[in-house]
Amino acid sequence: MYRIKLVFVLFILSFSAFAQDELLELLEGDTQGEEYVSATFKSTRLVNGHSVEVRSKGVLEFIISHRFGTLNSGYEQFWGLDNSSIRLALEYGLTDNLNIGLGRASFEKVIDTFLKYRLLRQSNTFPVTITGFGSLTRKTVKREGLDGVDRNTYSGQLLVARKFNSNLSLQLMPIVIQRNLVPTRRDANLLFALGLGGRYKVTNRVAINAEYYPQLTEFSDTFENSFAIGVDIETGGHVFQLHLTNAVQMNEQGFIGGTTDNFFDGDIHYGFNISRVFDLRPKTR
Repeated sequence: MYRIKLVFVLFILSFSAFAQDELLELLEGDTQGEEYVSATFKSTRLVNGHSVEVRSKGVLEFIISHRFGTLNSGYEQFWGLDNSSIRLALEYGLTDNLNIGLGRASFEKVIDTFLKYRLLRQSNTFPVTITGFGSLTRKTVKREGLDGVDRNTYSGQLLVARKFNSNLSLQLMPIVIQRNLVPTRRDANLLFALGLGGRYKVTNRVAINAEYYPQLTEFSDTFENSFAIGVDIETGGHVFQLHLTNAVQMNEQGFIGGTTDNFFDGDIHYGFNISRVFDLRPKTR
């Protein structure tokens, strides 16, 4: 396990160094003929997790996310639709590469905030898009015995994606999460996971997305690796994401470190994300 952690850390450090070297080369070199790849993904979210996409400067995105109960709960629970968790979020482009976000989820009353920065962009001179992501979440639900306990969680992630052609995009998503309050004594405060995801475009407005977050840190038998598959539907200023997942929580510390259902045992939750984009940039005549 320590070897796995060491490899994980070395991977992130080497990739960061590689990205910095490439950035310096791009800045020092002739980039007049550079052509950037656009729309690697349709949304800033792959399913539960983030994609490499960022919003442009002055663009505000409002995201409504729902996760329902399990489909195998039967007709008495209306196949899961009687139970739901919701997350509301705002994301804003401070620059064309830097985004800030704020969200609040009903599950455990979690508040989260994040910064997201696109380090490098795929082009005819560089093979991938690399985006850095860092978040802070806090559980605000009141529980006996937790008064004064630090319930903050911090995460850092690299999102590395390549658009292979107009239909296929793949993404690698290594992440490290520091939890000050862990679910059980068997669960480590420091959690490592290596997310894998992708998109396949079916039509100009419809795509199939999937993501999987296997944990590299030993965890208790209560928890499972997060898996999700869904469909993106673009309708002008809206993107509808309809998906099936074993995760209820909608932030990194939750769906990566707190998923208790097994997708392949039938513990599947129906969910959706709806995003609306508002262009707040001043109009020029």
